[in-house]
Amino acid sequence: MTARILVVDDVPANVKLLEARLLAEYFDVLTAEDGFKALQICESTHVDLILLDIMMPGISGFEVCERLKADPRFAHIPVVMVTALDQPADRVRGLKAGADDFLTKPVNDLQLVSRVKSLVRLKTLTDELRIRAETAHEVGLDDLLKGTDGREEPGQVLLVDSRASSQERIIKALKPVAQVIAMSDPQAALFEAAENSFDLVIVNANFDDHDPLRLCSQLRSLERTRFLPLLIVTEHGEEDLVVRALDLGVNDYIVRPIDPNELVARSLTQIKRKRYNDRLRTSVRQTIELAVTDGLTGLNNRRYLDSHLRTLFNRAAARGRALSVCITDIDRFKQVNDTFGHDAGDDILREFASRIRSTVRGADLACRYGGEEFVVVMPDTDAATAHVIAERLRSLIEDRPFFIRSAGETVRLTASLGIACNEAGAETPEQLLKQADKALYEAKNGGRNRVVAAAA
Repeated sequence: MTARILVVDDVPANVKLLEARLLAEYFDVLTAEDGFKALQICESTHVDLILLDIMMPGISGFEVCERLKADPRFAHIPVVMVTALDQPADRVRGLKAGADDFLTKPVNDLQLVSRVKSLVRLKTLTDELRIRAETAHEVGLDDLLKGTDGREEPGQVLLVDSRASSQERIIKALKPVAQVIAMSDPQAALFEAAENSFDLVIVNANFDDHDPLRLCSQLRSLERTRFLPLLIVTEHGEEDLVVRALDLGVNDYIVRPIDPNELVARSLTQIKRKRYNDRLRTSVRQTIELAVTDGLTGLNNRRYLDSHLRTLFNRAAARGRALSVCITDIDRFKQVNDTFGHDAGDDILREFASRIRSTVRGADLACRYGGEEFVVVMPDTDAATAHVIAERLRSLIEDRPFFIRSAGETVRLTASLGIACNEAGAETPEQLLKQADKALYEAKNGGRNRVVAAAA
């Protein structure tokens, strides 16, 4: 795994030590002797993770972290504070400043490397989502990050803990920021996490007869819970357990006895990150939907048709099944635009698309092909059945007037339809569309308001 790590410390010996450890793991390492230099490096260079000392001249690590997290350009960069400070209050302050973890000097080599690798993996995932969202120009990062300032709805937390006493303590600590469901059976908790929506799962490693890491591994392997943040509660001295947990994909850990403020801070960090990534995924999903959807009618667009028709065509050929295509065009649509204006034309197109939806079956694919032309792809449909469906649509268009909202009037319209079936010998989806288009042309020349099937 390669990544660029920025080490910030005013003591050269500390910088050299951390640099050597990271270079041995093939990370690219940058260094800064104070907070101001660190901020300058972030401004000018791509950074994947920051190891940040707290006690530095000029500007403390706490303030550096706060500045980074307040800037949408850098808020997604994981920050690990590496310091001699070891009091719970210091950890809580660092976590509230936006740090992802807090390692105390002297740093355990194995724990440091495992933590760095874990956070780099998470950042890589977030970066991929951010790039897609930015490319699509769907949601600005400023808007996305506004939802991560602690003013959201309480988090939904699943606590897996074998002891009622510790369940009560954790629930009490998290009550101000989260609604907690506590379970003592790991397998039941696995099903609960898969079936319901949670922002965080806390696994207390206090089971006598169950390996807590097995539950973590199962949660990571299920599609429904793969990206669900995991926080494990461990005992002092269980460094091997922590390292294995981080390697499995556990997001964070906390050591007993639990400091309530630290638990809240770590939980909020994970909840906020999950919601941030959820927003990015939603943005990407919406982008994909918009890329393949006609904005006016809500039907799929030609881009989607070109891709999906080939899939349906090849599947039909492989299975020896019929596949039919219908191209329909609104008759004399230009007259509507010329008489009532383009707003009226948009009203007609929206209503036309609605009638297509009401006519086609669930397995059929309805698309706006362009202008006033629409295409319906009908899997497992022979020419005779396709003719019946097309005739039903033609009648629906002719029998009921279209209401023009912008003009407050109704107008009667008709449509011409051409159909083609792969059974007629089309060898490619392009040929099938061309046959249907030729049939539509014949319907237009034959007097309009009719269905014409391509010749076998």
